[in-house]
Amino acid sequence: MTKHFSAQKIALIALFIVINIVGGHLALYAHLPIYLDTIGTLLGSAFFGPIGGLFTGILTALINGTTGDLFSIYYMPSQIATALVSGFVYKKMRPTNFKNIWWVALIISIPATIVSTIITVILFHGITSSGSSMIVQVLHGFGLNQALSVFLVQVGTDYLDRVIGVYVVVIVYQTLMSRMAIE
Repeated sequence: MTKHFSAQKIALIALFIVINIVGGHLALYAHLPIYLDTIGTLLGSAFFGPIGGLFTGILTALINGTTGDLFSIYYMPSQIATALVSGFVYKKMRPTNFKNIWWVALIISIPATIVSTIITVILFHGITSSGSSMIVQVLHGFGLNQALSVFLVQVGTDYLDRVIGVYVVVIVYQTLMSRMAIE
């Protein structure tokens, strides 16, 4: 991301924030076991590097946290981890290839999974607003300790969430780059 902000960059970051908010609310209200609130953060990182992803992720967490899902503020460090890692990944490799989705999603999801697990266990004892909390409670009910239950669920749900997000990034990136000149 260059040192100046053009109207185009500001508009795209605003769009990416809206994508995060809509995705997050969709997953929350449908009780999906994935989150869909980092697709815009991934897009911000793909187009504008780690700083673009940071703006998108932090503003998403603040807006979501004050308008409908208080948990979003607590998970801001997960948005930050996602933004930084995806920003550096997308600096090395442009998101134009579908064959890289699986391993790119894995690389991006691991740090956020660790951060999210710590937050979920320490602050919320395994229970949050997401649909994945039900899976955590089932595993815990089968005798796994709370931290392991949360970690196992986070690994699966974060990875699936990032696969979807990285897939969307490839489609949107290819489409936008072919139709407009992004500064």
